[in-house]
Amino acid sequence: MTGGEVAGILVAVFWAILVSFLAVVLVRLAQTLRATTRMVADVTEQAVPLLADASATVRSAQTQLDRVDAIASDVQEVTSNASALSSTVASTFGGPLVKIAAFGYGVRRALGRGGDGADAPRASSRRTVVVGRTVPSSRRRKQKG
Repeated sequence: MTGGEVAGILVAVFWAILVSFLAVVLVRLAQTLRATTRMVADVTEQAVPLLADASATVRSAQTQLDRVDAIASDVQEVTSNASALSSTVASTFGGPLVKIAAFGYGVRRALGRGGDGADAPRASSRRTVVVGRTVPSSRRRKQKG
């Protein structure tokens, strides 16, 4: 065997090893691609019903929000009606009721003073004002301070 034949055999062996290695890599790559395809198909099968459920849930939430909006506008209308009614009642009955209460208080005070004096202030708590008299100096300091 000559040197050229030995070199040819070495190249052939190296070439066979390289082809075997590439064949193993391609087989593994094909298995990975098949598994990926299967996984994508499974995800698609599961995602479509989930998306349909999510879409139905969003539609239901939108319907509920529309109902809540209608209820809120009705409550706002009722509130404004109640406020208007309250102001009408206050303006209609408020003035006369205050006048009646003041009249009743005045009558009660007048009858109380003329009778036993139950509503009259006590004599000890009355203060009299003497014209021309000055306020003591200690009181003036309290008023200024």
